[in-house]
Amino acid sequence: MAKVLLVDTNFSSVPMVSHLRRAGHDVWICGGNPQAFMAKADPNYIELNYADTAALARLVEHHGFEVLVPGCTDVSYLSCARINDHGRFKGIDPWDTTVKLHNKSRFRAVCEELGLSSPRTYTEDAAPTTPLIVKPVDGYSGRGITVLQTPSASSLKAAVEQARLASKDGHAVIEDHVSGQLHSYSCFLHHQRVVACWTVIEHGSANPFVVDTSHVLDHEEPALTQALTLEVEHLAAALQLKDGLLHGQFIRTRNGFVWVEMTRRCPGDLYSQLIELSTGYRYAANYAKAFLGDTLDRVMEHRPPQPVLRHTVSVPAPLTLDHVEYLVPLRVARWVPLSSHGDRLQASPAGRIGVMFIRADSNRELGALSLAARQRSLYRVIDMEA
Repeated sequence: MAKVLLVDTNFSSVPMVSHLRRAGHDVWICGGNPQAFMAKADPNYIELNYADTAALARLVEHHGFEVLVPGCTDVSYLSCARINDHGRFKGIDPWDTTVKLHNKSRFRAVCEELGLSSPRTYTEDAAPTTPLIVKPVDGYSGRGITVLQTPSASSLKAAVEQARLASKDGHAVIEDHVSGQLHSYSCFLHHQRVVACWTVIEHGSANPFVVDTSHVLDHEEPALTQALTLEVEHLAAALQLKDGLLHGQFIRTRNGFVWVEMTRRCPGDLYSQLIELSTGYRYAANYAKAFLGDTLDRVMEHRPPQPVLRHTVSVPAPLTLDHVEYLVPLRVARWVPLSSHGDRLQASPAGRIGVMFIRADSNRELGALSLAARQRSLYRVIDMEA
Protein backbone atom coordinates (compact mmCIF):
# COMPACT_ATOMS: atom_id res chain seq x y z
CA MET A 1 0.00 0.00 0.00
CA ALA A 2 1.13 3.55 -0.71
CA LYS A 3 1.99 6.51 1.52
CA VAL A 4 -0.36 9.23 0.27
CA LEU A 5 -0.48 13.00 0.81
CA LEU A 6 -3.81 14.66 0.11
CA VAL A 7 -3.11 18.34 -0.40
CA ASP A 8 -6.21 19.96 1.10
CA THR A 9 -8.16 20.20 4.34
CA ASN A 10 -11.50 21.11 2.71
CA PHE A 11 -14.53 19.12 3.88
CA SER A 12 -15.23 18.19 0.24
CA SER A 13 -12.05 16.09 0.23
CA VAL A 14 -13.28 13.81 3.03
CA PRO A 15 -14.80 11.23 0.62
CA MET A 16 -11.43 10.83 -1.14
CA VAL A 17 -9.62 10.29 2.17
CA SER A 18 -12.24 7.75 3.20
CA HIS A 19 -11.78 5.74 -0.02
CA LEU A 20 -7.99 5.78 0.25
CA ARG A 21 -8.03 4.56 3.83
CA ARG A 22 -10.58 1.84 3.10
CA ALA A 23 -8.22 0.67 0.36
CA GLY A 24 -5.47 0.33 2.99
CA HIS A 25 -3.27 3.32 2.12
CA ASP A 26 -1.37 5.40 4.69
CA VAL A 27 -3.05 8.78 4.15
CA TRP A 28 -1.87 12.17 5.40
CA ILE A 29 -3.32 15.62 4.73
CA CYS A 30 -1.84 19.10 4.74
CA GLY A 31 -3.16 22.66 4.75
CA GLY A 32 -2.41 26.04 6.24
CA ASN A 33 -5.51 26.50 8.41
CA PRO A 34 -5.53 24.37 11.59
CA GLN A 35 -9.21 25.30 12.09
CA ALA A 36 -10.27 23.79 8.76
CA PHE A 37 -12.57 20.78 8.95
CA MET A 38 -10.11 17.96 8.32
CA ALA A 39 -7.31 19.73 10.17
CA LYS A 40 -9.38 19.49 13.35
CA ALA A 41 -10.71 16.00 12.70
CA ASP A 42 -7.79 14.08 11.21
CA PRO A 43 -4.90 12.72 13.34
CA ASN A 44 -2.61 12.71 10.28
CA TYR A 45 -2.89 16.46 9.68
CA ILE A 46 0.26 18.43 8.90
CA GLU A 47 0.05 22.22 9.13
CA LEU A 48 1.57 23.65 5.96
CA ASN A 49 0.56 26.36 3.50
CA TYR A 50 0.58 24.31 0.32
CA ALA A 51 0.63 27.47 -1.82
CA ASP A 52 4.32 27.58 -0.78
CA THR A 53 5.49 25.01 -3.31
CA ALA A 54 9.05 24.92 -1.99
CA ALA A 55 7.73 23.99 1.47
CA LEU A 56 5.38 21.43 -0.07
CA ALA A 57 8.24 19.83 -2.00
CA ARG A 58 10.33 19.61 1.18
CA LEU A 59 7.43 18.00 3.04
CA VAL A 60 6.98 15.39 0.31
CA GLU A 61 10.67 14.52 0.34
CA HIS A 62 10.96 14.47 4.13
CA HIS A 63 8.05 12.07 4.62
CA GLY A 64 8.67 10.01 1.48
CA PHE A 65 5.17 10.35 0.06
CA GLU A 66 4.68 8.12 -2.96
CA VAL A 67 1.32 9.51 -4.11
CA LEU A 68 0.07 13.11 -4.33
CA VAL A 69 -3.69 13.71 -4.43
CA PRO A 70 -4.81 17.31 -5.08
CA GLY A 71 -7.91 18.33 -3.16
CA CYS A 72 -10.84 20.55 -4.09
CA THR A 73 -9.07 23.89 -4.58
CA ASP A 74 -7.32 25.31 -7.63
CA VAL A 75 -4.25 26.14 -5.54
CA SER A 76 -4.01 22.52 -4.44
CA TYR A 77 -3.86 21.17 -7.99
CA LEU A 78 -1.53 23.94 -9.17
CA SER A 79 0.90 23.31 -6.32
CA CYS A 80 0.90 19.56 -6.95
CA ALA A 81 1.56 20.15 -10.65
CA ARG A 82 4.36 22.60 -9.85
CA ILE A 83 6.31 20.06 -7.76
CA ASN A 84 5.60 17.09 -10.03
CA ASP A 85 9.16 16.92 -11.32
CA HIS A 86 9.50 14.85 -14.49
CA GLY A 87 6.01 13.40 -14.00
CA ARG A 88 7.05 11.31 -10.99
CA PHE A 89 3.52 11.42 -9.54
CA LYS A 90 0.72 9.67 -11.40
CA GLY A 91 -2.42 11.37 -12.66
CA ILE A 92 -1.08 14.94 -12.57
CA ASP A 93 -0.67 16.85 -15.82
CA PRO A 94 2.60 18.65 -16.65
CA TRP A 95 2.84 22.25 -15.45
CA ASP A 96 2.36 23.88 -18.85
CA THR A 97 -0.73 21.77 -19.53
CA THR A 98 -2.12 22.61 -16.10
CA VAL A 99 -1.73 26.35 -16.70
CA LYS A 100 -3.48 26.08 -20.07
CA LEU A 101 -6.57 24.84 -18.27
CA HIS A 102 -6.50 26.77 -14.99
CA ASN A 103 -5.54 30.20 -16.34
CA LYS A 104 -8.69 31.66 -17.90
CA SER A 105 -6.82 33.68 -20.50
CA ARG A 106 -4.67 30.70 -21.56
CA PHE A 107 -7.76 28.47 -21.64
CA ARG A 108 -9.56 30.87 -23.97
CA ALA A 109 -6.53 30.80 -26.27
CA VAL A 110 -6.58 26.99 -26.29
CA CYS A 111 -10.31 26.99 -27.09
CA GLU A 112 -9.74 29.34 -30.01
CA GLU A 113 -6.82 27.28 -31.31
CA LEU A 114 -8.78 24.02 -31.14
CA GLY A 115 -12.09 25.43 -32.32
CA LEU A 116 -13.90 24.75 -29.06
CA SER A 117 -17.08 26.61 -28.16
CA SER A 118 -16.15 29.59 -25.98
CA PRO A 119 -16.80 33.33 -25.61
CA ARG A 120 -14.73 35.77 -27.61
CA THR A 121 -12.06 37.67 -25.66
CA TYR A 122 -10.81 41.23 -26.07
CA THR A 123 -8.04 43.57 -25.08
CA GLU A 124 -9.04 46.60 -23.04
CA ASP A 125 -8.45 49.04 -25.90
CA ALA A 126 -10.41 46.97 -28.45
CA ALA A 127 -13.43 45.90 -26.37
CA PRO A 128 -16.90 46.49 -27.84
CA THR A 129 -19.80 48.26 -26.13
CA THR A 130 -21.88 45.07 -26.06
CA PRO A 131 -22.30 43.17 -22.73
CA LEU A 132 -18.97 42.02 -21.29
CA ILE A 133 -17.75 40.10 -18.28
CA VAL A 134 -14.37 40.82 -16.70
CA LYS A 135 -12.65 38.17 -14.54
CA PRO A 136 -9.32 37.51 -12.83
CA VAL A 137 -7.39 34.98 -14.92
CA ASP A 138 -6.96 32.81 -11.82
CA GLY A 139 -10.03 33.71 -9.77
CA TYR A 140 -12.65 31.49 -8.18
CA SER A 141 -16.00 31.70 -6.34
CA GLY A 142 -16.99 34.89 -8.11
CA ARG A 143 -14.21 37.00 -6.62
CA GLY A 144 -13.26 40.03 -8.71
CA ILE A 145 -15.89 39.44 -11.42
CA THR A 146 -17.84 42.32 -12.98
CA VAL A 147 -20.61 42.17 -15.57
CA LEU A 148 -20.93 45.27 -17.76
CA GLN A 149 -24.19 45.45 -19.69
CA THR A 150 -23.28 48.77 -21.35
CA PRO A 151 -19.51 49.11 -20.91
CA SER A 152 -17.76 52.44 -21.18
CA ALA A 153 -14.06 53.17 -21.14
CA SER A 154 -14.20 54.19 -17.47
CA SER A 155 -16.38 51.30 -16.28
CA LEU A 156 -14.24 48.79 -18.17
CA LYS A 157 -11.07 50.24 -16.67
CA ALA A 158 -12.55 49.97 -13.17
CA ALA A 159 -13.67 46.37 -13.79
CA VAL A 160 -10.24 45.38 -15.09
CA GLU A 161 -8.58 46.94 -12.05
CA GLN A 162 -10.92 45.07 -9.70
CA ALA A 163 -10.17 41.79 -11.47
CA ARG A 164 -6.44 42.40 -11.34
CA LEU A 165 -6.60 43.11 -7.62
CA ALA A 166 -8.36 39.76 -7.10
CA SER A 167 -5.80 37.90 -9.23
CA LYS A 168 -2.70 36.35 -7.75
CA ASP A 169 -0.95 36.99 -11.07
CA GLY A 170 -2.42 40.50 -11.41
CA HIS A 171 -4.10 39.83 -14.77
CA ALA A 172 -7.67 39.97 -16.07
CA VAL A 173 -9.59 38.54 -19.01
CA ILE A 174 -12.32 40.44 -20.87
CA GLU A 175 -14.89 38.42 -22.78
CA ASP A 176 -18.41 38.45 -24.16
CA HIS A 177 -21.07 38.07 -21.50
CA VAL A 178 -23.06 35.11 -22.77
CA SER A 179 -26.70 34.76 -21.72
CA GLY A 180 -27.98 31.32 -20.83
CA GLN A 181 -28.15 28.67 -18.12
CA LEU A 182 -25.04 27.51 -16.28
CA HIS A 183 -24.30 23.77 -16.32
CA SER A 184 -21.38 21.53 -15.51
CA TYR A 185 -20.08 18.59 -17.51
CA SER A 186 -18.02 16.24 -15.36
CA CYS A 187 -16.26 13.23 -16.80
CA PHE A 188 -13.52 10.68 -16.29
CA LEU A 189 -10.91 10.15 -19.00
CA HIS A 190 -8.99 7.02 -19.95
CA HIS A 191 -6.44 7.44 -22.75
CA GLN A 192 -8.12 10.78 -23.60
CA ARG A 193 -11.52 9.15 -24.08
CA VAL A 194 -14.55 9.74 -21.86
CA VAL A 195 -15.52 6.61 -19.92
CA ALA A 196 -18.14 8.21 -17.63
CA CYS A 197 -19.88 11.60 -17.75
CA TRP A 198 -22.75 13.60 -16.27
CA THR A 199 -24.40 16.93 -16.99
CA VAL A 200 -25.56 18.97 -14.00
CA ILE A 201 -27.72 22.10 -14.05
CA GLU A 202 -26.41 24.78 -11.67
CA HIS A 203 -27.82 27.92 -10.05
CA GLY A 204 -26.68 30.59 -7.60
CA SER A 205 -29.27 31.99 -5.18
CA ALA A 206 -27.22 33.81 -2.54
CA ASN A 207 -24.57 34.97 -5.02
CA PRO A 208 -25.04 34.95 -8.83
CA PHE A 209 -21.42 33.84 -9.37
CA VAL A 210 -21.41 31.01 -6.81
CA VAL A 211 -23.24 27.73 -7.40
CA ASP A 212 -25.37 26.71 -4.42
CA THR A 213 -28.20 24.70 -6.03
CA SER A 214 -27.76 21.86 -8.51
CA HIS A 215 -28.93 18.46 -9.69
CA VAL A 216 -28.05 15.93 -12.36
CA LEU A 217 -30.14 16.52 -15.48
CA ASP A 218 -33.29 14.45 -15.22
CA HIS A 219 -33.53 13.70 -18.92
CA GLU A 220 -31.01 12.65 -21.50
CA GLU A 221 -30.10 14.95 -24.35
CA PRO A 222 -27.93 12.74 -26.54
CA ALA A 223 -27.05 15.51 -28.99
CA LEU A 224 -25.82 17.83 -26.22
CA THR A 225 -23.90 15.07 -24.45
CA GLN A 226 -22.29 13.98 -27.71
CA ALA A 227 -21.26 17.54 -28.60
CA LEU A 228 -19.75 18.14 -25.14
CA THR A 229 -17.95 14.80 -25.20
CA LEU A 230 -16.51 15.38 -28.68
CA GLU A 231 -15.05 18.74 -27.64
CA VAL A 232 -13.66 17.34 -24.38
CA GLU A 233 -12.00 14.40 -26.16
CA HIS A 234 -10.56 16.77 -28.77
CA LEU A 235 -9.07 18.89 -25.99
CA ALA A 236 -7.84 15.84 -24.07
CA ALA A 237 -6.06 14.46 -27.14
CA ALA A 238 -4.52 17.82 -28.06
CA LEU A 239 -3.16 18.38 -24.54
CA GLN A 240 -2.44 14.68 -23.87
CA LEU A 241 -4.32 14.83 -20.59
CA LYS A 242 -3.64 12.19 -17.97
CA ASP A 243 -6.30 9.68 -16.97
CA GLY A 244 -8.72 11.00 -14.38
CA LEU A 245 -11.32 13.67 -13.79
CA LEU A 246 -11.98 16.60 -16.09
CA HIS A 247 -14.63 18.98 -14.78
CA GLY A 248 -16.00 21.79 -16.92
CA GLN A 249 -18.65 24.48 -16.61
CA PHE A 250 -20.56 25.70 -19.64
CA ILE A 251 -23.43 28.02 -20.46
CA ARG A 252 -26.31 26.55 -22.41
CA THR A 253 -27.50 29.03 -25.01
CA ARG A 254 -30.32 29.05 -27.55
CA ASN A 255 -27.91 27.87 -30.23
CA GLY A 256 -25.71 25.47 -28.29
CA PHE A 257 -23.18 26.03 -25.50
CA VAL A 258 -19.98 27.85 -24.60
CA TRP A 259 -17.36 26.68 -22.14
CA VAL A 260 -16.78 28.81 -19.05
CA GLU A 261 -13.84 26.89 -17.61
CA MET A 262 -12.31 23.44 -17.12
CA THR A 263 -10.26 22.00 -14.30
CA ARG A 264 -8.69 18.70 -13.27
CA ARG A 265 -9.41 19.10 -9.54
CA CYS A 266 -12.46 17.73 -7.80
CA PRO A 267 -15.20 20.37 -7.55
CA GLY A 268 -16.17 21.53 -4.06
CA ASP A 269 -19.30 21.61 -1.91
CA LEU A 270 -19.44 17.80 -2.08
CA TYR A 271 -20.20 17.66 -5.81
CA SER A 272 -18.86 14.11 -5.67
CA GLN A 273 -21.70 13.13 -3.33
CA LEU A 274 -24.32 14.62 -5.65
CA ILE A 275 -23.13 12.27 -8.40
CA GLU A 276 -22.93 9.29 -6.05
CA LEU A 277 -26.36 9.79 -4.49
CA SER A 278 -27.96 10.45 -7.89
CA THR A 279 -26.27 7.76 -10.00
CA GLY A 280 -24.42 5.34 -7.73
CA TYR A 281 -21.10 6.03 -9.52
CA ARG A 282 -18.13 6.13 -7.11
CA TYR A 283 -17.03 9.60 -8.10
CA ALA A 284 -14.73 10.35 -5.13
CA ALA A 285 -13.13 6.91 -5.26
CA ASN A 286 -12.41 7.20 -8.97
CA TYR A 287 -11.00 10.69 -8.54
CA ALA A 288 -8.52 9.30 -6.02
CA LYS A 289 -7.82 6.15 -8.07
CA ALA A 290 -6.43 8.21 -10.96
CA PHE A 291 -3.52 9.41 -8.79
CA LEU A 292 -2.77 5.83 -7.77
CA GLY A 293 -2.70 4.69 -11.39
CA ASP A 294 -5.63 2.34 -10.77
CA THR A 295 -8.18 1.43 -13.45
CA LEU A 296 -11.18 3.76 -13.49
CA ASP A 297 -14.76 2.53 -13.41
CA ARG A 298 -16.75 2.89 -16.61
CA VAL A 299 -20.42 3.72 -16.95
CA MET A 300 -21.57 0.81 -19.10
CA GLU A 301 -25.27 1.65 -19.06
CA HIS A 302 -26.84 5.09 -18.73
CA ARG A 303 -29.83 4.94 -16.43
CA PRO A 304 -32.03 7.85 -15.32
CA PRO A 305 -30.55 9.44 -12.19
CA GLN A 306 -32.34 9.40 -8.88
CA PRO A 307 -33.89 12.83 -8.21
CA VAL A 308 -31.55 14.44 -5.67
CA LEU A 309 -31.00 18.16 -5.10
CA ARG A 310 -27.75 19.51 -3.70
CA HIS A 311 -28.11 22.85 -1.92
CA THR A 312 -25.51 24.83 0.00
CA VAL A 313 -27.16 26.84 2.75
CA SER A 314 -25.50 30.25 2.75
CA VAL A 315 -26.46 33.87 3.23
CA PRO A 316 -26.41 36.86 0.86
CA ALA A 317 -25.46 39.29 3.66
CA PRO A 318 -23.48 38.96 6.91
CA LEU A 319 -25.27 37.78 10.07
CA THR A 320 -24.75 35.91 13.33
CA LEU A 321 -26.22 32.43 13.08
CA ASP A 322 -29.02 31.59 15.49
CA HIS A 323 -30.80 28.77 13.67
CA VAL A 324 -32.28 27.62 10.36
CA GLU A 325 -36.06 27.55 10.21
CA TYR A 326 -37.48 25.14 7.64
CA LEU A 327 -40.55 26.42 5.80
CA VAL A 328 -41.57 23.17 4.05
CA PRO A 329 -41.13 19.45 4.82
CA LEU A 330 -37.97 18.04 3.22
CA ARG A 331 -36.59 14.52 2.75
CA VAL A 332 -33.00 15.34 3.67
CA ALA A 333 -30.82 12.39 2.67
CA ARG A 334 -27.64 13.99 4.04
CA TRP A 335 -26.79 17.15 5.97
CA VAL A 336 -23.17 18.30 6.36
CA PRO A 337 -22.89 21.17 8.89
CA LEU A 338 -20.23 23.79 8.28
CA SER A 339 -21.13 26.44 10.88
CA SER A 340 -22.31 26.46 14.48
CA HIS A 341 -24.77 28.44 16.56
CA GLY A 342 -23.34 31.89 17.26
CA ASP A 343 -20.91 31.92 14.34
CA ARG A 344 -20.55 35.23 12.53
CA LEU A 345 -21.22 34.42 8.89
CA GLN A 346 -19.99 36.43 5.94
CA ALA A 347 -21.92 36.75 2.69
CA SER A 348 -21.59 33.93 0.13
CA PRO A 349 -19.17 32.45 -0.75
CA ALA A 350 -17.27 33.14 2.48
CA GLY A 351 -20.08 32.10 4.84
CA ARG A 352 -21.72 28.66 4.50
CA ILE A 353 -23.97 27.00 7.06
CA GLY A 354 -24.03 23.55 5.54
CA VAL A 355 -24.66 21.37 2.51
CA MET A 356 -27.88 19.39 2.20
CA PHE A 357 -28.91 16.67 -0.21
CA ILE A 358 -32.68 16.45 -0.63
CA ARG A 359 -34.46 13.46 -2.16
CA ALA A 360 -37.54 13.89 -4.33
CA ASP A 361 -40.16 11.35 -5.39
CA SER A 362 -40.19 12.49 -9.01
CA ASN A 363 -38.42 14.76 -11.46
CA ARG A 364 -41.36 17.14 -11.23
CA GLU A 365 -40.90 17.43 -7.47
CA LEU A 366 -37.16 17.85 -7.99
CA GLY A 367 -37.83 20.80 -10.28
CA ALA A 368 -40.15 22.36 -7.71
CA LEU A 369 -37.55 21.91 -4.96
CA SER A 370 -34.87 23.46 -7.12
CA LEU A 371 -37.06 26.48 -7.85
CA ALA A 372 -37.91 26.92 -4.17
CA ALA A 373 -34.22 26.72 -3.24
CA ARG A 374 -33.36 29.36 -5.83
CA GLN A 375 -36.14 31.57 -4.50
CA ARG A 376 -34.83 30.92 -0.99
CA SER A 377 -38.22 29.72 0.19
CA LEU A 378 -37.22 26.32 1.61
CA TYR A 379 -35.97 27.85 4.87
CA ARG A 380 -35.06 31.04 6.67
CA VAL A 381 -31.71 31.71 8.34
CA ILE A 382 -32.38 33.48 11.63
CA ASP A 383 -29.95 36.21 12.69
CA MET A 384 -29.16 36.12 16.41
CA GLU A 385 -28.73 39.88 16.42
CA ALA A 386 -31.93 40.74 14.55
